[in-house]
Order: sequence, then C-alpha cells, then structure tokens
Amino acid sequence: MMQAAAQRQLLADVEAFCQEIRPIEELCYVEHRFNDQLLPLALKHNILGMPVPEAYGGRGADTVTYALALARIGREGTGVRTFFSGHTSIGEYPIMTWGNEGQKKRYLPAACKGEKILAFGLTEPEAGSNPLEMQTTYEKRTDHYVLNGVKYLISNGGIAHAIVAFAYPSDMPPSPGTPGATRTPPPSPGSPGEGSGVRARRMSAFIIDTNAHGFASEDLTAKMGMPTANTAMFEMNECQVPLNNMLGAEGDGFRIAMGTLVSGRISVAAGCLGVIEDCLAEAISYAKERRQHGKAIAKHQLIQEHLAAIEMARAASEAMVLRAAYAKDASAAETSNADLKVQADLFAAQAKLFAANAAWDAADRAVQIYGGRGYSTLYRPGRHLMDVRVCRIYEGTDEILKLKIAASLLGKEYEAFK
Repeated sequence: MMQAAAQRQLLADVEAFCQEIRPIEELCYVEHRFNDQLLPLALKHNILGMPVPEAYGGRGADTVTYALALARIGREGTGVRTFFSGHTSIGEYPIMTWGNEGQKKRYLPAACKGEKILAFGLTEPEAGSNPLEMQTTYEKRTDHYVLNGVKYLISNGGIAHAIVAFAYPSDMPPSPGTPGATRTPPPSPGSPGEGSGVRARRMSAFIIDTNAHGFASEDLTAKMGMPTANTAMFEMNECQVPLNNMLGAEGDGFRIAMGTLVSGRISVAAGCLGVIEDCLAEAISYAKERRQHGKAIAKHQLIQEHLAAIEMARAASEAMVLRAAYAKDASAAETSNADLKVQADLFAAQAKLFAANAAWDAADRAVQIYGGRGYSTLYRPGRHLMDVRVCRIYEGTDEILKLKIAASLLGKEYEAFK
C-alpha cells in the first residue's frame, strides 16, 4: 500500500491539477474543441503515471489511492477522466502487468513523462461487447508481425503514440457460428458472460507504435458528449510490428484484455463517483441561491428529495468503488489466489454498473434542479448529463455487466453465452 505521506502529496497534486484545468475545460467545452492543455498540466503536476511503480517513473499509487484521484478528476468532467483511464488504467496497466522488462522500460517512463500517450484498442466496428467477433488479424513474418484491421471508438486513439491492441492469427479457423465451424468451449477465461469458444484461446495482444508503417487514425467528433476528449478510429493496413512488441505470450490476448478491463471498470466507476459529487455540489449551491415563490428553492420539499437521492447515490457509489479498489489491491498482493481474482473482477463490474447508472441519475436530477438553465452547456450539470451517458456503454455495457453479475450468482453453467 502507498505510504500515507505519499498518498497525501499525490492527492494534493491531483487537486492542484483540477483547480487549473477547470476554467480551461469549461471554455473548451463551450467551444466544442479538444482540450490541448490537459497533457501539459498533467505533466506539470506529475500525474501521468499515478499507479506506475516509481522504478519506471511513476508515483506508485495503490488502487485505492488511484481511485480517489480519479474520483476527484471525475468532478472536472468525464472527458478529462477518460483521458486518464485510456492512458493509465487500460494503457499503462497492461504493460505494467504483462509486459516484459524491455517493454516496461521502453514505454512506462516515457508515458509518465508525457512523451508517449497510450490507448487500448479492442473495440471494432463489428465487435463491441463480444470480442470473439473481432476481425483484426496478425501474421508472423521473418522479423516482425503484420497486423490488418480497424479499431473503432478508441479513447485517446488519435493522440496516442502507442496502443495496446488485439488480433487473431490470420490462419485461424472460422469463428463459432460460421458454417463449418465447430464450437468446443474451453474452460471459462475468468470473465463470465464475456466470451468463450475456439477464438478466445488464440487472441494475442500487441503494443502498436502509431508511427509504424501501415497505421492511420481518424478522429471521431460526432459524439453526443465529451467534445474536449479525443476519440478515434484507426486502421492497420499491413502494419508492421516488431516481434518484441507482442504483449504477454501468444494466445494470451483474451486474458490480458479481460484483466485490463477490471482496471478500466474501476476507473470508470471512480470517475462516475466524481460526477455525482460535482452534481451534488452544484445542485446544493444553485438551490440555495435560486429563489422562486418567495423563497430559495432549497426549501421546496421536492428539491430536497432530489438532493437526498443524489447524496444516497454518492454514498453508495463511494462504498462500492472503494470495495472494488480494496479487492483489486488484495488480488494484486496475492496473484496466485484465484478466488481473490474472481472477487476483484466481480466487485469491479458491480461498482461500474452501479456508479455509472447512479451518475446518470444524479446528473439528470441536477439538471432538473437547475430547470431551464440545466439544459444549457453553460452550466455543469447539463455537461455531466451528456458526458456520463457513455459510462453505461464503454468498458462493459450495462447489459454485459448484469449478465456477469447474474452468472456469479447462478453458476457458470448458467452463463448466457454458453
């Protein structure tokens, strides 16, 4: 666990970053443009590698401390927090966890210094909740791999210098369900409800340098929220990847992807907690200032009902986020303990599902308290409402997480996709 003094300093640095980024983020949001000051300010306050070990240039934060930091960052907007999730929670994390020493030395110090922005490339146009339908392939040549395929809706995808991406071997058999294919489910990959079958055993992970020959990206700006954050698609057309850039062992990609999503889901849940906290603070302040019918609207009982509901959402989300973070740290401390791993996976899914929906409801209630002003992006609740909706989709949709939680109650034989 992180020492108390180091934790206090990190959270103080996060607070200073948040104080500086807020006016810039608000202006960028109103102007619907990318916030290009996020990276330099994050570098200034040394928060680009919060959970990365100090030996690689990071701050060495445990999951609990990192979750507290992301909750604070989440108050500044889901777009701001999404950058850190993409760069750190699902960018640095898989390299920290499954990378070899050479990969860690090449990518982690540079990521902590802001010299390399990271991203995670799993989603494809035809493969969202089911990665078994992924179409990206790789082929081993004499001294490199060649990757072909398209990744879609990738956070940081247009600004990243390196992306952890996933592919199947080009000589793989037909996917399950294809005429002539056979489906022989292997043992559960540790992620109930999220895939099994022939292809699950063969996916591999790679670290893709975005300046590689055959790599091209395009920013996606037609989004209902997060206009200040970068979202992109990228294509790999005979993209050359060095042999030493395969992440983990060949065929371990599915395990790496699902393990990384545990980290990602905790980050989303923590960010949603921050959204709830900011919605509550803004709603309280406005309710005390706004007067209707001869008194502050805070004195109206139905306004108080909204505030009470937001507070309950905040308290419950905080408890679930911290429970998931403690479980993740416990699992990291005993990597051979399968029960702790399963528990961390489940608690992360529960926290993400609950906090994402709670944040959506909290933002909606805050907008209602603001009335007509709530419908304007000049005010924070409306921005939170548009931005936080994506949290019920990325890193595991509500529906996938519900199936995962149900399977943990019923047993693996009841998994929906078996």
